[in-house]
Amino acid sequence: MADIARLAGVSVATVSRALNGSELISKETRERIAELARSLDYSINVSAKNLRLKQNHTVAVVIPYDKASRQHVSDPFFLAIVGSLADALTDRGFDMLLSRVDADNLDSAAHLYNSGMAIGVILIGQWRHHDQLNQLAARRVPIVVWGTQMPQQLYCTVGGDNVAGGQLATRHLLERGARRIVFVGDPQLPEVAHRFKGYSDALAAFGLPADPRLTVPSPFDANEARAGMTRLIESGVEFDAVFACSDVLASAVMQTLHLLGKPVPQSVSVVGYDDIEWASHSNPPLTTVRQPIRQAGVELVDALLLTVEGAAVPPRSLPVELIVRDSTRHRTP
Repeated sequence: MADIARLAGVSVATVSRALNGSELISKETRERIAELARSLDYSINVSAKNLRLKQNHTVAVVIPYDKASRQHVSDPFFLAIVGSLADALTDRGFDMLLSRVDADNLDSAAHLYNSGMAIGVILIGQWRHHDQLNQLAARRVPIVVWGTQMPQQLYCTVGGDNVAGGQLATRHLLERGARRIVFVGDPQLPEVAHRFKGYSDALAAFGLPADPRLTVPSPFDANEARAGMTRLIESGVEFDAVFACSDVLASAVMQTLHLLGKPVPQSVSVVGYDDIEWASHSNPPLTTVRQPIRQAGVELVDALLLTVEGAAVPPRSLPVELIVRDSTRHRTP
């Protein structure tokens, strides 16, 4: 705005009034300033204006659709996080605008802020798009992401301690006698990569190498997990336990094992991740790593509100815990 004022030979206040269509400014001056604004690719940040006037109490919650991961908005973990965010926003007097965007074009999430529809954005999942998120943060779009801390990160992340979660799941299986543990998940995804590190670290602590034949690189898609486990079993590779990177994947794994004559936990122990609502009602009830979903909503909202106020908010890693149920059993190594 200062650049436009200098080029037009008027004050910044005159530019502001002209761009807002004030009749106090002559039509000729308004048109001249509008033309300069177009030539400089200038647009009014409605959200910043509303924030300054304290007129906006809406936060955008964005769920990206990533073609590679194929995790749908109906995924129970997404629904649980959205519910937690809704509670936290309501408690603080804010409304929630829920949106779905293509993960390959996260810039569209910035429109929710720049258009004035929301004072900031909470993004559920960073997938493989760390660079895009850094670009949004560099443009000063207030954004907080449910995910894991990455190198050279310009935005704030809030997420469970994925390395610790991977260690808890794998150590539990090892302590119950398992030695050939399958990892189901896509290590190319940031959060899953950290869970895989925890898995590898726990194996190393027991003097066991991570066997690449025991990795089923499935996205968050139950059908892919079923197909991957079927191929593994048909290949003849021996295993006695499975660590799946979500409860949805774990459920698909257990179905496949039962169908192919490897009942859980009699033949194979299974551990999931998230502790979604129906994990305790599966057959058998699922041992899993519990994500702090209720706390996550509070932490994400508080981090965003601090970011909106201009604070530099560091990443937050939340503790996870192992919930032991009937899908794992003691066995003789």
